[in-house]
Amino acid sequence: MCGISGIISLNPQALVQNNTIIAMRDAMIHRGPDGGGLWLSDDRRVGFGHRRLSIIDLDDRANQPMANEDGQVMITFNGEIYNHRSLRQILVKAGHDFKTDHSDTEVLVHGYEEWGIEGLLERLSGDFAFAIWDNHAKKLVLARDRIGVKPLAFAWFDDRFLFASEIKAIVKYPNFKRAICPHAAYHYLSFMTTPAPMTMFEGVYKLPAGTYAEIDLGGNFTAKRYWDAVPGQGIDPSETKGLSAEAREEFYINGIRSRLESAVEKRMMSDVPFGVFLSGGVDSSTNVALMSRLMDRPVDSFTVGFKDYKHLNELDYAQSIATKFKTNHHEILIDEADMKGYLQNLIHSQDEPIADWVCIPLYFVSKLAHDSGVTVIQVGEGSDEQFSGYGSYMKYLELYHKYWQPYRKYMPQFGKEVVSYLAQVAAKVKPQHSIYADIIERASHDRDLFWSGATVFWDSMKNQVLNQSKSYRSNIRPEIIDSGLMPVSYLQTNSHNIIAGLKSDFKSAAGDTDFLTQMIYNEFKLRLPELLLMRVDKISMSESLEARVPFLDHDLVQFTMDIPEQYKIKNNVPKYLLKKAVEGIIPDDIIYRKKMGFGAPMGDWLKTDFGHWMQDSVLNSKLMKQDFFNKNLVEYLFETHRSGKYDTSVYCWTLFNLTSWYDYWIES
Repeated sequence: MCGISGIISLNPQALVQNNTIIAMRDAMIHRGPDGGGLWLSDDRRVGFGHRRLSIIDLDDRANQPMANEDGQVMITFNGEIYNHRSLRQILVKAGHDFKTDHSDTEVLVHGYEEWGIEGLLERLSGDFAFAIWDNHAKKLVLARDRIGVKPLAFAWFDDRFLFASEIKAIVKYPNFKRAICPHAAYHYLSFMTTPAPMTMFEGVYKLPAGTYAEIDLGGNFTAKRYWDAVPGQGIDPSETKGLSAEAREEFYINGIRSRLESAVEKRMMSDVPFGVFLSGGVDSSTNVALMSRLMDRPVDSFTVGFKDYKHLNELDYAQSIATKFKTNHHEILIDEADMKGYLQNLIHSQDEPIADWVCIPLYFVSKLAHDSGVTVIQVGEGSDEQFSGYGSYMKYLELYHKYWQPYRKYMPQFGKEVVSYLAQVAAKVKPQHSIYADIIERASHDRDLFWSGATVFWDSMKNQVLNQSKSYRSNIRPEIIDSGLMPVSYLQTNSHNIIAGLKSDFKSAAGDTDFLTQMIYNEFKLRLPELLLMRVDKISMSESLEARVPFLDHDLVQFTMDIPEQYKIKNNVPKYLLKKAVEGIIPDDIIYRKKMGFGAPMGDWLKTDFGHWMQDSVLNSKLMKQDFFNKNLVEYLFETHRSGKYDTSVYCWTLFNLTSWYDYWIES
């Protein structure tokens, strides 16, 4: 994994300067401490920067930016291509000359020459974000991997088009005007993150997962989604036709197991030391077990726990797996003081707010791995989303089948209106009941039940915490709208528009299917790429550590998206199929123990003096002084939490991330 950056000038008189590229590039030195590369085109209208974290082919000939034989195709690339060896063999037979021994970067250069961008992308198995300058066509091509494991941001400024792995490199451009995007902030309060292509920085955008974009020297910008997590790509219907329910279940179990084994094996491709994050749950334990089968030395495993709130620790479970599979195990314990000492670096590393306090323990376990000499780590993200592993998913499914559908079908519209109105009134009296009011409102007004597994401010409370008289004006580039990257409806103060857009995309591609599959699709479009995977990327890379996610191998994802709801949660057991698939791989007492989840004791910390400090930080923020928020309700959220009446810690943390980001990145 690396850090990429670049500029193309849309004005022939405005030449790209070396020092500008270098400043952007070196704002991400943490992504690539092993070397920095620079390339400018002969006419100085295009410049690429690259920070290298050496993992595959450590020879200097594999440094970037990298060109093809005649220099007409240039690339700067972040990520890993797991099938690069097989693709190289095909390209060599087609007549391409390679200068490196086994660089996956060079496969991309020649693959683009041979197949074009769409032909290249459909052949890749990997996690990536890259930029290619095609000198023949005089155009820049940007691409992000199918799932969105790697980030890629871009912007227009001063007749120039800028791109980088992280936003901190883009805003390093001289005199770049930093401002908040109000609509992005509005949606962030719902989703803990900003939906792509928005970012919290006005004028800065992120390329959505499974998408590529092109821009030429004349400024013509286009974008296209080349892959989507819809059913119909993983299982040929003939493979299950005529099978009994028992035989079909066995087919699914075997398919999951074989694809997961393959995914883990692919991600052990490395010329440097690697390890695994181990919580002692099903996902991380499976990673350890499958890795240990393939290694001739002990797996390096890493676990984080808490000194001050030991009830959240899973150290004993992690230790039992470490002992069983004879790993080289490492632990770190943190407390409130460690957390407070990290907050300023957290705001810097995230780029834009990611309201997930898992970032805190994730940082300390990443630092532990880095300090132990590891460069590559395997993580378990994506499993709970695919296999319905969250308790909230089970509640949504029960609500949908038992109550939502009958209410929608049998309650007359007048009755729905009355019930919805009364629920909203009740929510104003007791804001903690806003979730129930919103569920009724959604059912009454043809709005979707499930938005995201990471919904923070439901609409009733969001409408109270925001100043309703405040107007929202976001300056969105017309190219973003015209290219189809973002619907105009995103620029309305209605976060359901995001979900309605996802539902429309899903139905046009997949038609009608079960409710769980639609839920999972939403997660693959929003929560996974822009929250969970970005927390992993930004935090692990802040410690120069590459994280790999075998559960999000696209072959496995395509297979699981074709499995109906009734098989994934049979007998009301979360992750039923995955648990059956890993029986015999890890112990049953790990598979069937109660799920704890990876978290942090933020609710407890906010009841100490730290909670008072955070409240003061939020209320004294310069963003708070712009009159977007109802200050009285913000105070109520903190005071209610401290009193123990109601757990509002997630709301407090979400506001803290936003206001701290604003004070650091916009006002500092």
